[in-house]
Amino acid sequence: MSILAIRGGSQAAKDLNLPPWPEFDISEEKAVLNALRSRRWCRLSGSEVEEFERAFAEYHSTKHAIAVSNGTVALELALLACDIRPGDEVLVPAVTFIASASAIATSVGAVPIFVDIDPKTAAIDSAAMEAAITSRTRAVVAVHYGGYPIDFDRILPIVTRHDLYLIEDCAHALGTEWSGRKVGAIGDIGTFSFQESKSSTAGEGGIVVTDDDELAERARLYHNIGRVMGQPGYKHFVLASNFRLTELQGALLRVQLARYREKHARLKHEHGSFLATLLRDIGGVEPLKKDNRITQRGYYFFVIRYNPEAFGGVLRNRFVEALRTEGVPCDIGYGMPLYKQPSFKEKEVSRWLPESARPWPDYENLYLQASERFCTYEQITLPHQLLLLDESKLQKIADAISKIKAHHIELQQ
Repeated sequence: MSILAIRGGSQAAKDLNLPPWPEFDISEEKAVLNALRSRRWCRLSGSEVEEFERAFAEYHSTKHAIAVSNGTVALELALLACDIRPGDEVLVPAVTFIASASAIATSVGAVPIFVDIDPKTAAIDSAAMEAAITSRTRAVVAVHYGGYPIDFDRILPIVTRHDLYLIEDCAHALGTEWSGRKVGAIGDIGTFSFQESKSSTAGEGGIVVTDDDELAERARLYHNIGRVMGQPGYKHFVLASNFRLTELQGALLRVQLARYREKHARLKHEHGSFLATLLRDIGGVEPLKKDNRITQRGYYFFVIRYNPEAFGGVLRNRFVEALRTEGVPCDIGYGMPLYKQPSFKEKEVSRWLPESARPWPDYENLYLQASERFCTYEQITLPHQLLLLDESKLQKIADAISKIKAHHIELQQ
């Protein structure tokens, strides 16, 4: 008789239901209704968006926060504020959401240079990063993948030595701390996303944070069609687009951030640590590297590194299929290194990159070993909402994995 659910057995994680997402209650309803009734739906001085910016800056211990319409725009604004120009090279990890790289090309015509990751952290590898620096390199977009922070102790000296901007992509990392300091403004400038699947959300939205007064001033100009915030009229100091967030979204995000601070941040950190301990005890399903310098962990993905040898050679995709059937929602992240995306074929890249920047990287024939292995054979992701469940439910995830490991022979029949 088969034991595994995929072979007809009972589920190990039956009724492991994700909490409804996005989460909201009467607080969000009141905030949005008040903004609606105000008839001030475009951000103005003294606005809901301004209140949210102040609250976000305070939470992330940064001087400046500029709210924008989405996370991709936040990256574009950061690049503009850093004065990245056509043909400049910007380093970016190969394993991330496409906006981390596409913004480099489409917003300023700069050249994305893909860098391999450290598979133990899923973050940009510092040695590979330094090896990729050339005379044309101007910045690094360093991604806190899944909410796991980059190794600032290694990366900050490198960017300082080479006089580069460090742009932190914090789309996954709301609330993440490195040595007691929240990510975002540890580098020169940081960006966050509030898309629907994120830990705090208004459906869409983003924010740029920095401690640098000059970068903040440029970011505010570029995000407001070249206008100085608070000055009425039609005087535009730079050629720029409109990246502003609406008042309805600002009201929603102000309440969402309060909920995250008061309830979700510490709960996710504690439950993430609990689940990581359970998985290490099983073996073959390693969480990302334990690092005591990470004093609080924000989450978008809970990332697991799967070792097929510990499961009798069962390949990752087959294991994922079995785990889903046991009742555990899981996936494989973004599926491939970014340079394998069709959008990085020559005919697409040529729409954005200047001829003066040739020779461009041969994206279609690029091969970064750690990124390839991580995406193809190792990475398994759990949605962050699972970490809001109680520990007894998280135990069911471990039980399901242990069950599959004990009966992996059934996956080979």
